[in-house]
Amino acid sequence: MREVRRRFHEELRALEGEVQQTGTQAQLLLERALQALARGDPAICDEVISGDDEVDQLYLDVERRILHLFALQTPVASDLRLLTALLHINLHLERIADQAVNLAKITKLAHGLPPNPTVLQHLGEMGAIALGMVGAAMAALARRDLELARNLPEMDDPLDRLNRGMLQLVLAASDDKRVLEWGIRMYVVSR
Repeated sequence: MREVRRRFHEELRALEGEVQQTGTQAQLLLERALQALARGDPAICDEVISGDDEVDQLYLDVERRILHLFALQTPVASDLRLLTALLHINLHLERIADQAVNLAKITKLAHGLPPNPTVLQHLGEMGAIALGMVGAAMAALARRDLELARNLPEMDDPLDRLNRGMLQLVLAASDDKRVLEWGIRMYVVSR
């Protein structure tokens, strides 16, 4: 029985490591998508889009392994809470990678349109906050830092403020139809 529990806990540690790896990859894709946006670089966009396959594969592997442990080990108490948390975190990390892909696709669509530097600056600030939040969330998981995890909603407040002001920035450039078209696409990125 002890051997079974030892293997179970080894698998739990391995799963948590893989979730951390998924977090690192999702964060990297978001960072690259933000670079593509700042530079208006379609090649980086393509890199982000193709990089999503790795995150998708990690996501599916973690989900499969967690469900396998649920089915075969019937975890209880703290192990059950950890597995449930890893399943939930894994899903959200995959969504972050998907959002990075969406950002890259919109950046590609906006390529060739004249950008608004103020909107780009705000999007850059929003991206930096989002990257910081992902990093903080992954650090909170790794260290079991409840206080850091509880601070995450407050870290989101500046992001919300910047997002609420984005429409006004986009509309301020409405004299030039091409800048407005670019701005509308960036408003979607902001959301």
